[in-house]
Amino acid sequence: MMNESLIKILSDQVNAEYYSAYLYLAMSAQADKIGLKGIANWFFVQAQEEMAHGTRIYDYILERGEKPHFAAIEAPESDFKDPLEMFEKTLAHEQEVTRRINAIATLALKENDHACYQFIMWFVNEQVEEEASASEILDKVTMIGDNKGLLLTIDLELAGRTFVDPFAE
Repeated sequence: MMNESLIKILSDQVNAEYYSAYLYLAMSAQADKIGLKGIANWFFVQAQEEMAHGTRIYDYILERGEKPHFAAIEAPESDFKDPLEMFEKTLAHEQEVTRRINAIATLALKENDHACYQFIMWFVNEQVEEEASASEILDKVTMIGDNKGLLLTIDLELAGRTFVDPFAE
């Protein structure tokens, strides 16, 4: 049995993960619209990962014998002027997700729910990777400035990303 405050914060995180997926789908659509199919692919794969994260947290709540709380998923911003803005917003968004995940870990410890703490630590570690990835791409996009040729090189690089379900057994 889980404390109600943990059920609530985990349920809120399910919602936040699905919002993240919507945000990355919006970025994917914008990149596709301007002809950057590789960047569109990177964001589409990111959206799939966020859906998997949300689903894993949802499943965990059920595994603990609890019922998640559901709320409306907020519509994301959908107009971005260029890839630089998309990756700036991606890094800022992932930093906010990190803050949220850390709050769950802190609450799990406060409530002496070591199972929940152990569960959420996977996400704590995942956020290190998420922020590093967004930061690395942002650094590259910032570095190239207005050089369209180099932007196409980054686009080609990001086209190779594929979704691998992190929870597949």
